[in-house]
Amino acid sequence: MANLDINNTFKRTSNTYRLVVMNDDTYDEVIAFRLSRNSVYIGFSISFILLVGLTIALIAFTPLKYYIPGYGTKESRTTLQLLKIRTDSLEQSIHYKEQYLEGLKKVLSEGNPQQLDTLPLQLPESKQSTD
Repeated sequence: MANLDINNTFKRTSNTYRLVVMNDDTYDEVIAFRLSRNSVYIGFSISFILLVGLTIALIAFTPLKYYIPGYGTKESRTTLQLLKIRTDSLEQSIHYKEQYLEGLKKVLSEGNPQQLDTLPLQLPESKQSTD
């Protein structure tokens, strides 16, 4: 098993390497880079952060944000809220009308007046004074 020493690992990240791009036909050196593992890691990290930042800026500050599902203009959001309120009030009025019709059906279908909601009152006869 390989011995993994923390100091050895950090030393390997600071070792420099040479990256050479050569012309395949003439074997001329086109460009050469001196890199270390740290510089490659930092370069990839910075490019990733820049790419994410540019993507977020592109979406946030351009009209591309309107193509994201669920995001709309302020006018469309207020219109949606008004439609939700109107729908709720219509559902509530339909519910009240259904309750009224159910009660009316009960009254009309049952012929027994004892079960009705309104019963005739039997008031005692009052004596009329002849004064």
